Amino acid sequence: MPKYIRFGAMIMTSTLVMFGLMYLNVYSFDHAFFSETRAWMALVMGATMAVIMLAFMLGMYSNTKANLAIFIGSVAVFAVALYLVRSQDTVEDVAWMKAMIPHHSIAILTSERANITDPRVKALAEQIISSQRKEIDEMKSLVQELERAQ
Repeated sequence: MPKYIRFGAMIMTSTLVMFGLMYLNVYSFDHAFFSETRAWMALVMGATMAVIMLAFMLGMYSNTKANLAIFIGSVAVFAVALYLVRSQDTVEDVAWMKAMIPHHSIAILTSERANITDPRVKALAEQIISSQRKEIDEMKSLVQELERAQ
């Protein structure tokens, strides 16, 4: 059974690492707020990885019941997490803004650092940078205001 504990630890560690990696493409690390949506997406990826890794390493794991439990559990986690990502049922005002700030930050990063040469595209990118910065500042202010009110 220690093999299965190690397998579970590997999947959990990888899922947490993937969650963190999703923030590496923000423009500025002060834009990296906890995001429920990213957490659900990390679970989608972790559950998928569990199925793929177990399928590839099935010869190392001989307990049929445990393997079936991992496959069924992973599919269930995948389905619930995907539903939560797509439905946004758990995301309310503050959680929505904390998810949108990193999203807007990514738009700044890609717009500012892309090798844009066409003047029309450059103008569009500059407009995106300006609007996303304004919206981030507005959301940060609203987050602080709403969290103080709670």
